[in-house]
Amino acid sequence: MDIVGKVKGWVGNLADLGVSLLALTIVAELLGLGSVPFMPDGISVIDNVTGVVETLGSSGLVGLLAVWVLWAIWQRK
Repeated sequence: MDIVGKVKGWVGNLADLGVSLLALTIVAELLGLGSVPFMPDGISVIDNVTGVVETLGSSGLVGLLAVWVLWAIWQRK
């Protein structure tokens, strides 16, 4: 059981790192700093996030349900 707890902790830490890198990239793009070293050229995180939000928004109730499920998973980590 201790191994499962360790793996769960690692996965949670990786998810936190991913969210932190995403936030850093969005702030860097908003400030006009261009691409950050860990992102390939030509990829805009803001455009990708906007696309995901538009896709979920156009899905109506199914999109809202998907966001709710993702939020519930994130809160349980």
